[in-house]
Amino acid sequence: MKKYIVFCAGLCVAMMMTSCKSSESAYKKAYEKAQAQAAMQQDQQVTPVQQVTETPVVTPVVTRPATQTQVIDNVDNVAVRQENVTLVSGAGLKNFSVVVGSFTVVANAEREQQNLKNNGYAAQIVKNETPSRVMYRVVASTFDSKIDAVSSRDQLRAKYPDAWLLFNAK
Repeated sequence: MKKYIVFCAGLCVAMMMTSCKSSESAYKKAYEKAQAQAAMQQDQQVTPVQQVTETPVVTPVVTRPATQTQVIDNVDNVAVRQENVTLVSGAGLKNFSVVVGSFTVVANAEREQQNLKNNGYAAQIVKNETPSRVMYRVVASTFDSKIDAVSSRDQLRAKYPDAWLLFNAK
């Protein structure tokens, strides 16, 4: 039994020593390939690319009367989401609203609305229907001007850090 173990161990050692050997022909092929690439690079001399100077094309300014100019109110750089929403519960929406919560279950939205009403806000619930799912948004306050909505959102962020502005697209 001991002879078989020694024989197997010797056989394993012999296989390990012969199987991991690198062949000299592989090194020779890699060396020849590198030599061929170096020779090709020397044959192909790279010519410098001539820079073409082009005159820039400038689009002329077109003046329009003030009645045709569209004014975009994003001077203050505050992000506003635009969604088509319908009123579920509350007095009614104005142009800009401060949303403090979004829920897929209307009962959760009603609970948050009640918490806001207990804190003195005229909270409302609006529904946003997208093809993928229905979201119930809890609106803490609503305003005609963006500036008033931004200041209200900033005050609400003390308690609701994820509060955001909604522009009713209807």
